[in-house]
Amino acid sequence: MRGKNALRRLTVHDTVWLWRLGHVHPGCTTYLALHRSGAPDARLRLVFRDEPGRITAGFPMGSGEVAAVDGGHLNLNEPGVVRRLLDLATERALLPYENGVREEDGWPLFDELTRTKGN
Repeated sequence: MRGKNALRRLTVHDTVWLWRLGHVHPGCTTYLALHRSGAPDARLRLVFRDEPGRITAGFPMGSGEVAAVDGGHLNLNEPGVVRRLLDLATERALLPYENGVREEDGWPLFDELTRTKGN
């Protein structure tokens, strides 16, 4: 059984990505942190904050699920969802190449994925 904060592995072409989910309070924020294997200090953190019309935790959803009240749902535990987010972050040039954490609002990516590719 995987630990709650264990790194997960995703291979895209020849690049190995490591990722994990987290949820913090106050503010009820879910985040997805990604970095290339071998470059742990250059990290992308997609942040999903609980705000009007946006849901990040609580009944009936499970850990790692985010949704919009007016439609759309993603389970950030699913490698396929993480891959789609990574692909979109790559298209939008959001991936960091230098050390440090680049924090980005995940809701615009959520909107793009749930609008164009279904949920």
